[in-house]
Amino acid sequence: MIGVIADLADHEVVCEFFELFKTPWEWFRKERRYDVILCAGDEGDGIAALTLHFRGKKVSGDIEQKVVGEQPTAQGRNLVYKGNRIPVYGDLVTFPEEDSRVLTEDTHGQSVMSLERSDEGAVIRVGYDLFAEVRKLLLEGQPPTNAKIPTLDRHIGFLRDLIVGAGIRLIEIPPVPAGHAFIVCLTHDVDHPSIQRHRWDHTSFGFLFRAIFDSMRRLVRRQITIRDVLKNWVAASQLIFVYAGIGKDFWRDFDDRYLELEKGLSATYFLIPFENVPGVISGGGRAPEFRAARYRAADLADTIQKLEASGCEVGLHGIDAWCDCERGSVEIEEIRRLTGRTHPGVRMHWLYFDTQSPCALEAAGAAYDSTVGYNETVGYRAGTMQAYKPLAATRLLELPLHVMDTALFYPSYLGLSPRQANALLNRMADDAVHLGGCLTVNWHDRSLAPERLWERSYRDLLLELKRRDAWFATAADSVAWFRKRRSMKFESAGTGHDEVRVQAVDTHNDSLPGLRLRVHNAGEPQKTDASHSSRSVDIFFEDALVTPA
Repeated sequence: MIGVIADLADHEVVCEFFELFKTPWEWFRKERRYDVILCAGDEGDGIAALTLHFRGKKVSGDIEQKVVGEQPTAQGRNLVYKGNRIPVYGDLVTFPEEDSRVLTEDTHGQSVMSLERSDEGAVIRVGYDLFAEVRKLLLEGQPPTNAKIPTLDRHIGFLRDLIVGAGIRLIEIPPVPAGHAFIVCLTHDVDHPSIQRHRWDHTSFGFLFRAIFDSMRRLVRRQITIRDVLKNWVAASQLIFVYAGIGKDFWRDFDDRYLELEKGLSATYFLIPFENVPGVISGGGRAPEFRAARYRAADLADTIQKLEASGCEVGLHGIDAWCDCERGSVEIEEIRRLTGRTHPGVRMHWLYFDTQSPCALEAAGAAYDSTVGYNETVGYRAGTMQAYKPLAATRLLELPLHVMDTALFYPSYLGLSPRQANALLNRMADDAVHLGGCLTVNWHDRSLAPERLWERSYRDLLLELKRRDAWFATAADSVAWFRKRRSMKFESAGTGHDEVRVQAVDTHNDSLPGLRLRVHNAGEPQKTDASHSSRSVDIFFEDALVTPA
């Protein structure tokens, strides 16, 4: 059991952090003996085998000669741990280099960790504020420059290593479903289900430019084949016949193409509720006119029924739900009417979102949101692959968006070739295998058709994720699994010293994969850095009693 000492203002962040690092903890009690005390306040008392003190400024307990100095980091700094970067957005305290080389800042190589041992136990002073960093990640997220770093998950890994490296046995419920390596959520934002509806507007002119001219640029850069160029030119030449109603609309039937390509893998489709409504931007101004869709969800009623009958999910691609709970209620009600789902999930159109959005979406009746991600790049905006509860919300969970096709391929964004995109996506799959959690992918409705023709990259991604033994789940099922994990509680068993019982509080959906209890059987404490990899054993369970080694 970890005893936690933190400032009152950080209590909400602490609680959410330990839903992500699902291990036994409680608020520090003086009368109890702990294996680990985690202190994130200015003062902390108590004796434990390991005391961890995180703070980005000097505190009263610091020995003056052991502190090199404080380093304000308004622009952010990078720490280096096990060869990996951990961005830090708050202040740092550094220590003499001879103390420890486990955690360093990357500019001057100064140590950001100090280790002291005594007969009473080990004290590790870490020179940044853990919970301030978590707050930053969950509220504001990371800048695009750090998008590819799962920062929050690395904070968890660093803390885990410190505890196990000190020779302390640790149990946790990892974010890994039983029988699988991680979760994959395939999603499709439905923005343009028919090019026939776009009569000489921004979208149709963009299509013609990319099909005719940009295809040649991509061919020269070896990003597409001559066959793809010919497909795009043929589609462009047929556009006038599509408008006349005598040519095939090559953006239609996206549902059939995805159902065939995914071959029974559950996916989630987000549909826009109302047509010709651009919505509002931050501050209340009108959004650009070309944000408005040229269809409404009701136009795809038959498609919705087909998708739902195939085991897929249909959610809301919201317009104003991100900032107005009344408008959000109307948008959600339209999707509820068409799907029969009591609490549909949401992803906002153009990824509109701010710090008040979780409250607005929750008040509007959303089951979850899956908006937090990047338009211009791919990666971990919140620094994690786990679903989490935004700090302002009561029950709503956020399923972060990690990969979007337009960010990968559009020249104004990453502009990658298929080979480069596959390499990047494979690295993110490596993260998922190592960290667990859910890799959320968004491939738009028109992305298999001309002028994009991104089917080959998507097919390669599916094959790779299958090879890695992922559980393919709808967004709703992914969130339900994380709720199941969050409902597990650790409590004293009362049958023996330090025995812990893990029990479910809520009723679970038995159709979801089970959970696993991971037991890190630590060896002897490390003499120098209190950090090493543990030997772990996984136990598949619903309720379990864990006893000391």
